[in-house]
Formats: sequence, C-alpha cells, structure tokens
Amino acid sequence: MRIFSTLLLVSAAITASAFAQSAPAPFTLAENGRGFASLADAIGAIGDGKGTVIVAPGTYRQCAVQNGGEVTIKAATPGSAIFDGTICEEKAALVLRGRATMVDGLIFQNLRVPDGNGSGIRLEKGNLSVRNSLFRNSEEGILTGEDRGATVQIDKSTFRHLGRCDRDLDCAHGIYIGRVARLSVTRSRFDQGDGGHYLKSRAAQVDIRDNSFDDSGGHLTNYMIDLSNGASGQIVGNDMVQGKDKDNWSAFITIAPEGREQDSSALVIEGNKAGFVPGLARGSTFVANFTDDVVRIGQNQLAPSMKIKDRR
Repeated sequence: MRIFSTLLLVSAAITASAFAQSAPAPFTLAENGRGFASLADAIGAIGDGKGTVIVAPGTYRQCAVQNGGEVTIKAATPGSAIFDGTICEEKAALVLRGRATMVDGLIFQNLRVPDGNGSGIRLEKGNLSVRNSLFRNSEEGILTGEDRGATVQIDKSTFRHLGRCDRDLDCAHGIYIGRVARLSVTRSRFDQGDGGHYLKSRAAQVDIRDNSFDDSGGHLTNYMIDLSNGASGQIVGNDMVQGKDKDNWSAFITIAPEGREQDSSALVIEGNKAGFVPGLARGSTFVANFTDDVVRIGQNQLAPSMKIKDRR
C-alpha cells in the first residue's frame, strides 16, 4: 500500500510538472514564441535588439526597466492587461531608457512614490509611442526626462484621476513631458484630474489634436494645456470643459509661464471648443500668453464669458 501511495504521489508530481510546463507564460516574445514569467525578464531577453513582448490578460503586480533596444509591449487583448501598484526605482511601472519603446493596449493604475511622481511610464531616454492605453488613479500618467532629440506620440489613450499638488511637493500632472523635440497627443481623453495640469509640456514642437479635456469631475486642478516654455506646432480640434473645483481657473491654455525657451509665433490654435460645466460662467482666458510672441489664434468656439487671450 505504501509503495502504491508513493507511486501515486510521483505520478501526480510528474503530471503537475508537465501541466506547469505546458501552461502559457504571461509574457511572450512574438519573434520566437519564448515565454517568461516576468516582464522584466522578457524585456531583458531583447537586450539591445528589437522585439515585441505580448502580454496575456491579467493583473500584474510587477514592473520593469528597459535599458536598451527597441521594445514593443503589447496586450494580447487591448485593455485586458493591468499593471497595478508596483514601482521600479521609485519611479514608475515602466522605466524606459532604450532607443525606442511602444506601449499598446495596457492599463496602469494605483502608482505612488514618496516624491509624488508615481507614474505608469517614466521615459528617461529614447522615443516613446503609446496607444490604446489607460492611465488611472495614480500621481502621474506619463513623465519624461530631458532628451532633446526624442519624440513622444500618444494616441487613443485615456488619462483619469491623475495629478496632485499636496505634501509640500512640486505638483504632478496627467502628462508631464520634459524637453523633447516633438510631442504628439491625438484622439485621447483627459478627465477627473486630482490636481496639477492635465497636460504639461516643455517639448519644442507639439501636435495636440482631437482630444477631450473634461474637467467636470476634476478636483483642485489647474490648466488644461500648459506649454511651460513655449512651442511651435498646433493645438487643433480639442473639446475642453472646465469644472467648478479649481485650484486655478484663470486660463485653459498657457504659453511659456515658466520662461520662454521656444518661439511660439508659429503655434496655431484653432478649431477648438472650450466652455464650462452647466450653470458656471467665469472670466477665464482661453490662451494666456506670457511672452510677446504673436500666437496664431484662429476660429474657436468659446463660452460667452471667456476671454480669447491675454498677455501676462
């Protein structure tokens, strides 16, 4: 009987081992089908090369650092892969310093760190493309450092319940783009901000187009779009609604409030719609310009109580 029981245990162990080996890994390299238990290991396997990591549906309490190469991190099914609450280097769920990174279809949530800049993505070097992704309930959605040759592209993504201005720390924002060459934000949604700006950028050139900025559920928020040091490019076709609970309601868009570094005379702002939640009328300014650059403000649909522009 004892021998039979032992045989049963050995057989069960072999079966369990075979099942574990056959179970699909959560992170798979598209190029060769190799599976990994952690995103960090999958990105590490790409190294300084080029590759795509497919993320299986699930909630992952892990983070990863990219130190080189060109990496795509893509959900097998958009919106089904969630990175929840785990931070690398006290910075972000993804810390990126390779040549280029694409993030597609992922969700980042519940990210906080002691310095108040807990982010879904922290870009320190290289180009970044984000699409079909959701950033929520964190201190910051995307935060970048300074890489003056880099481009950042964001498309069809949502930034919700982000930002903060508390604890005697510098404010965090929905998106905060440092000094990069070019920023593109298209067909995306910003809503329910928890402080700071919805979109803050120091990029030399911007394309901010066809987005929704819905501040109706915001809490102690600031500007919709802050071009901190000026920029060329365009802000076109965006819908903006300012809510009641504002830390600063004086403007929707600002040009170089932290010092002029780029000429903004080639910046075009047109085809946008801006107003207030029902029952609210304020003397807010649509474009507050802190420089003498003549920004080209075309036709925009503005609430009657709103000023088109002012010089500050």
